[in-house]
Amino acid sequence: MTAFFQGLGLSYELAWTISTICGILLIAFPLMLGVAMIIYADRKIWAAMALRKGPNVVGPLGLLQSFADGLKVFLQETIIPAAANKGLFLIAPIITFTVALMAWAVIPFNSGAVLADINVGLLYVLAISSLGVYGVVIAGWSSNSKYPFFSAMRASAQMISYEVSIGFILICVVLWAGTFNLNDIVKAQKGAISLAYAIPALADVPVLGWKINGFVANPLLFPMWVMFLISGMAETARAPFDLTEAESELVAGYQTEYSSMAFALYWLGEYANVLLMCALNATLFWGGWLPPLDIPVLYLVPGIVWLLLKILFFFFIFSWVKATVPRYRYDQLMRLGWKIFLPVSLLFVFLVSGWLMLTRYAV
Repeated sequence: MTAFFQGLGLSYELAWTISTICGILLIAFPLMLGVAMIIYADRKIWAAMALRKGPNVVGPLGLLQSFADGLKVFLQETIIPAAANKGLFLIAPIITFTVALMAWAVIPFNSGAVLADINVGLLYVLAISSLGVYGVVIAGWSSNSKYPFFSAMRASAQMISYEVSIGFILICVVLWAGTFNLNDIVKAQKGAISLAYAIPALADVPVLGWKINGFVANPLLFPMWVMFLISGMAETARAPFDLTEAESELVAGYQTEYSSMAFALYWLGEYANVLLMCALNATLFWGGWLPPLDIPVLYLVPGIVWLLLKILFFFFIFSWVKATVPRYRYDQLMRLGWKIFLPVSLLFVFLVSGWLMLTRYAV
């Protein structure tokens, strides 16, 4: 894109700036549209599992319900509690929303189709996701209300706890792929393992000679994917780990005092983070923009289509779990993170690194 603008007679610096802005808009606008539609899909999935209809009035099949809700909150008055710290109260949702968008800069949508193809892309995602806790803590503290403050403390402890285990899980992926670059991690999953290896009892079937694109069929990395999926739900405070919004204890959580667009920014940021976790599941373990199987005909489908299908699949899992699994108690949540996921992820770092050393795997 930079070369295109240079061809129009612009200097390299100006062409790079314009192309970068265009790249950001090409990610941000479709993401916001996707968040609006994914909220609709979320509500329809919950309704179907509860034998209800869900949104079905605004627009055909209720497709415009999310936009109607957005217009409603946009027209509402922003109410700031008299005892709140006004500056911090207003900046907290902006931090959460902005951080949720920034992480998408390194997600590869196709081979080379990434805004920032940096060598430490995975570290960037970890760093950016860690900043999200500031928006939560500032919101709870600046509200000057005990229930949002309790929720903020609970949310920060929950996010930090599961980031620790997520970090060790990602170490296993980095060791196997030999890189922190997300685009290269996807490429390392091409033909990672054959179906015959995954199902030894059916090794004589010719079809099972096909290769699987993804680390998920790897016996050492499959448990890591399961833990990553569950940790992603806890990291984004999705059910059954939505202890930050436990109505019987904390009203609506750290955003209790928010209204209008300030509340909507938290809503959008939450779903953008959920989609990010779905994208990371697809990118790190399920081959990202690669087709499920290493078959030439499947590569005729654009890579971004495969990635979007995988993101939608994981979002369905997130929504399915929220509709069917009861909420954990807080002590159960922390015990799962510190007493189960942390030691198990440490064990698998040892197993993966040991296996790679014994087999002299090129990393």
